[in-house]
Parts: sequence; C-alpha cells; structure tokens
Amino acid sequence: MSDTYTLYGMSASLYTGKVRAYLIHHGIPFEERGAGHPTFMADILPQLGRWIIPVVVTPDGTVLQDGTAIIDYFEAKELGRYSVIPSDPVARSVAYIFELFGGEGLLRPAMHYRWGFDADNLDFLRVNFAEAFPAGLSPDQKAAMFEQSSGRMRKAGAAFGVSQETAPTIEETYKTFLGLLDAHFTATPYLLSDRASLGDYGLMNGLFAHLARDPHPALIMKRLAPAVFTWTERMNRPFGVVTNETAGSSEPHWDTLNPLMKFIADDFLSEIMAHTEFTRAWLDDDAPSMDKPIERSIGMCTVQWQGHQIQTAVMPYRHWLLQRLQDEFETQPQKDQTRIHAHLTETGLNDLLGAKLPRRVERRGNREFWGSAS
Repeated sequence: MSDTYTLYGMSASLYTGKVRAYLIHHGIPFEERGAGHPTFMADILPQLGRWIIPVVVTPDGTVLQDGTAIIDYFEAKELGRYSVIPSDPVARSVAYIFELFGGEGLLRPAMHYRWGFDADNLDFLRVNFAEAFPAGLSPDQKAAMFEQSSGRMRKAGAAFGVSQETAPTIEETYKTFLGLLDAHFTATPYLLSDRASLGDYGLMNGLFAHLARDPHPALIMKRLAPAVFTWTERMNRPFGVVTNETAGSSEPHWDTLNPLMKFIADDFLSEIMAHTEFTRAWLDDDAPSMDKPIERSIGMCTVQWQGHQIQTAVMPYRHWLLQRLQDEFETQPQKDQTRIHAHLTETGLNDLLGAKLPRRVERRGNREFWGSAS
C-alpha cells in the first residue's frame, strides 16, 4: 500500500491552505487534487453528503474533512516532524486562541479583500476557481459556474459583516493587525517559538489563500508587512530548509505577542460573546436532536463591532474550536489554570474561558453534531 495521502482542495481555498502547509512543513507525502477531480466528485462527495473542502484521504482510504480535524489526525499518530501542540499550558492555550481567530476572526478582511476589488482580483480568481469545476466544461459553462460560485461567496461575505459601510473599518483594523503581526514575525520566525504551532496553521487560514495570494491584498501585505508575507512562504516549505528557520527562541516572544492578543480581544471577542448568548437562547428554544448534523449557520446575530452594529452568521463550528481552549484549561492542575487565567486576563481574553454552551459541539463522521450537556 502506498504511503501517499491525497489532499482535495483548491489553490484559492482559505481552509485548504492550512492543511497544505502542514503536510509540506512536516514532510508528509501527498498528492494534491482539485475539488473538481473525477474521484472527488464520484467517490468523496457521496461519503461527505455535501460539497466541502479540504479533504484528506489516507493511504488506507479513510476520508478526513476539516483542517483542524486533519491536523489532529496526524498529531495523534505522531506523523509530523514534531508536535505542533506547545508543551507549556499557557502557550498551548494561546495556540488554540490563534487557531480560532485565524480561521474565523479573519474572515471579514479575507472576504472583503477578495471580493471588493474585482479589477485586480477577478481574472486571477477565475483561473483558480476552475480547479473545483468538473472536467469537460465549455468556456461558457466555466464562466457561468464562476459567476454562481463567486455570487455565493459574496453573500457569505455579507454574512460575516462585510458591506460598503464596514469596508473602511475592515481595512483600517486589518492594517493595524498586519502591523502588529509584522513586528512579531520580525522578532521570531513563528507565532510561539522557533517552530510552527497550531496557532500558525490557524493564521494560515485567513492570511494565505486570500490575503497573501489574491493580487490586491498580496501587494498590501508585501508593502506593509513583509515579515508576514515571508512567514507565509516559510510555512509552505519543509521545516528546516532555510538556514535561519530555527533561529529564535524556544519561548514565546511575549513583548510582541501580547499586543496581538489584545487586538483579538478588541476585534473578535464581542462577536464570540454575542454568538454564545444567541446560541444559548436558540438551544433553549429548539432543543435540537443529537442525531441530526448541525447546519453551518443557525441564524443571524447582532454584533457590536468597531463602532458598527452588524449582523453575522452564528456558526456552532466556532464553539467546537473554542471548546478546545476551554477543555485545555479545565484539564490543567490549579497552578497552570492560575497561569492561563492571569495571562488571558492581562490580554483581555479571559471571557473566552466562560463562553460555554449548555450542549457541547461534537464531530462525528466529518460533521458537527450537538452533544451532551457541557
């Protein structure tokens, strides 16, 4: 049996970038196929029951979907060059926060910069999106499918709070974040030390496919945050091939990391807390079955964000990610809980520990389900 894995995704896919970087960085042999590949359409989609990427198929035929679940699989089997889960409990908690923020908190700038600058981006996106189209389409069919796909993505952007009214603030806050992150990656090669962590892979979600590759935002990143752009390149290389790759500290560079955490508290915490309250009330009213997969969104919630009142889609998947931080905290001895609590209080993120739902979110068979009482 071959030891090669198969990654189904797309160059332009936000979540595929996280998985691809992990496979490359850790020297795991894989073949990448576009989501329009015949085997994906014929063999994988029927198993998933929905069109979604990324997907990894293991050498024994096991189908894995979701970037976090895929990395968890490789970590559990110790197939990477090293563990991406920090050994220190405080650093591990920080990694889970950046995993959440990178995949979910950066959706507003990712969607705004992709779909708000058609003159610069659209021709590039047409080529990239064709990777997900079935083979044999005529040029007119490809054009129609791109229009349908891009229209769906623009609506998704609106569900994350992207609009003409919020666009200037999205750009201002994103550039603030880039400046903070550039200062950090000038001081250290990776988020938490001299090796990439779960937090780095979470950031690759939002920062790579949309913001470092699409023509308009790529130029912004290269100009304003060259250390961030260089980090995206470093994340897409086998670990150790660059002579200074491991130059840095084995400890987090807190002087530049803590301002980033305070930014997350300012930019994303209110949304998480509003979604928590919305979902608590929704669960009280609906009492959903534990046997039926959760819909991607369960409704729209009013959020106060950076001086705007916006409506954003409430996605229980975010609470599955947040549970990782909360579970990590609760399994630690008291002395480490005290350390985690103190650090999150200092950076304004301590409320994340208490943002719990009355029911857990679980993943079974590559889908999210409501679980038992939390």
